[in-house]
Amino acid sequence: MTTPKDVMKLIKEHDLKIVDVKFTDLFGQWQHFSMPVEAFSAEGAFEEGMGFDGSSIRGFQSIENSDMILLADPETAIVDPVAEMPTLSLTCNVYDPITREPFSRDPRYVAHKAAAYLRETGIADTAYFGPEAEFFIFDQIMYSAGEYSSAYQIDSVEGPWNNGIFGFGHSIPHKRGYFPVPPVDTLQGLRSEMVRTLLDAGIEVEVHHHEVGTAGQCEIDMKYGPLVRMADHVQLYKYVVKNVARKAGKTVTFMPKPIYADNGSGMHTHQSLWKDGKPLFAGDGYAGLSQMALWYIGGILKHINALLAIVAPTTNSYRRLVPGYEAPVVIAYSARNRSAACRIPMYSQSPKAKRIEFRSPDPTANPYLAFAAMLMAGLDGIKNQIDPGAPAETDLFEEENINKVQLTVGKLNEALDALEADKDFLLEGGVFTQDLLDAYIEYKMEEEVGPVSLRPHPYEFLLYYNA
Repeated sequence: MTTPKDVMKLIKEHDLKIVDVKFTDLFGQWQHFSMPVEAFSAEGAFEEGMGFDGSSIRGFQSIENSDMILLADPETAIVDPVAEMPTLSLTCNVYDPITREPFSRDPRYVAHKAAAYLRETGIADTAYFGPEAEFFIFDQIMYSAGEYSSAYQIDSVEGPWNNGIFGFGHSIPHKRGYFPVPPVDTLQGLRSEMVRTLLDAGIEVEVHHHEVGTAGQCEIDMKYGPLVRMADHVQLYKYVVKNVARKAGKTVTFMPKPIYADNGSGMHTHQSLWKDGKPLFAGDGYAGLSQMALWYIGGILKHINALLAIVAPTTNSYRRLVPGYEAPVVIAYSARNRSAACRIPMYSQSPKAKRIEFRSPDPTANPYLAFAAMLMAGLDGIKNQIDPGAPAETDLFEEENINKVQLTVGKLNEALDALEADKDFLLEGGVFTQDLLDAYIEYKMEEEVGPVSLRPHPYEFLLYYNA
């Protein structure tokens, strides 16, 4: 799909009955509303705009400036792969209805600006991103948090806590979930269904497998793509995975650390720059990297704590980012060493495959903001020729090394403070705006950091009730 005309043709060819329009709020949640196809017009969707209440969307507008409009991007048109009713799905950009200007806090607009800024620098014309968004598939989940109670409970047929009852008999011990075949991997068929549904939605998939964690940790790897398109695909990927699981009577979470003492879910993000169809990260430097790639790493590492506020944006993110669970908490880079924040994959020596992998992000991140922020940090490294230092070639958590390395911040409030102090690189070229960052930091501090820090933890009752 490239034009409104193509979209209208798609509706007729598939006899679609509903049109669903989607956009992303400041914190990465996909939002939508739908209309019967009889009420849909190309003029309204692509030119005039479709109205909604911006004051009801987190991080968007105040009540006195609530009216906003969506303009659909025809290139995102697909037949919704999970809707029961034949449905056209369109991803939209957010605009002010009076000025007709793009909304500064629309994450997709930020991603577009980042891609445009890259071209303006002359450094490259395309940034490719390849995120690996891990997730857990559970059989059941319960959680509650009130003034006088707090609890959660997870269940999975794979979980080792079910060994003491008659049942499945093929549980996965903690940290032992990587690559077992069925029947230990109970989710092969469900993941395969997810993959076929993703392909139906136009997302290329390279591989799927069980991940390290017990109780249903999984990974489906999408093929890399340009920044904005890849962010669109992350949103669609999460939507498909959750809905396919729901139809199978299971539930999916992308939260980084749902299970104590086991591996968490990350979104390791591969990235590279290209110009005129040629890769720019291949060279004769360390691990086959170019000097440009090393400077890009230098920018990522210099700004890593500020980046974490955007790429690891929840209080739960920092239960994953701790030493000992393959967590990338060391501010360093390395070929093959997974404890370093930046890794250089060595599976292929082809110049086209040469890339860097930033391992700290997790899938609760807003992909539009996360990819844009990573690119801006990398470009800052290139423009200012930031030296990333020497690579890390040893186990960074060995006793003789642990006191020699620098670790990332360990809490969301610390990352937000780092973002407040180190944000100029994001403001370059007007890619991020001060009002967006202010709204983002204020919401995270008031609605997430504060409430979590003030509530008694259930484990505190075990520790202190009889003190």
